[in-house]
Amino acid sequence: MAINPMNDRSGRERQRLRKLAQAAMNADQTVDQVEGILGDMGPVLQGLTGTMGELDGAIDNLEGTLERLNHSLDNVDTTVDRMASVVTRLERVVTQVEYLVTLGETAMRPLGVLESAGRGVAGFLGFGGGSNDESETSRLTAD
Repeated sequence: MAINPMNDRSGRERQRLRKLAQAAMNADQTVDQVEGILGDMGPVLQGLTGTMGELDGAIDNLEGTLERLNHSLDNVDTTVDRMASVVTRLERVVTQVEYLVTLGETAMRPLGVLESAGRGVAGFLGFGGGSNDESETSRLTAD
């Protein structure tokens, strides 16, 4: 059986035309979808424009806030430096007071020794402190 080249050629052309028609329909449908998407994007872009404006305002506010924070931190640094110098002076005063207390304790030691010796002698002679007198008095009244 012989193949008719004319029939075969027209069949290929029809198939080619069908493919081209299908491609055109697909392209048309794709264009419609893109137009729909772009149409929906319009309000979104309008909203985004407003949001960007608000974001710019928030960034401006943030910049002012950061400047105030920086100024506050500078004040804190200054205060810390002043406090450090106050603490240094207080440490010097405490050191001097400790030295004076040590000096006073050292100066009072001979007096403590004298007082202790005096009490010992007074106790030995019978002139001792109140606790010995009270026990002696209570012993006398009991007899």
